[in-house]
Amino acid sequence: MEEIRQRLNALEVRSTFQDQLIEELNQVVTACNLQVQRLVSENRNLREMLRSLAPELPESPDE
Repeated sequence: MEEIRQRLNALEVRSTFQDQLIEELNQVVTACNLQVQRLVSENRNLREMLRSLAPELPESPDE
């Protein structure tokens, strides 16, 4: 019976650790997503600025 208690305790500790880790990873992913959104918006604004400064230049194939 003691072995089962120890194993259960170990599982509870592991579960708690994994919950904390998942929350930390979620925060990192959320922060990265916000940064990507900001960069996409900035990129879009820069492209629009370039088009307004030189509308006669053709777009590169990468765009």
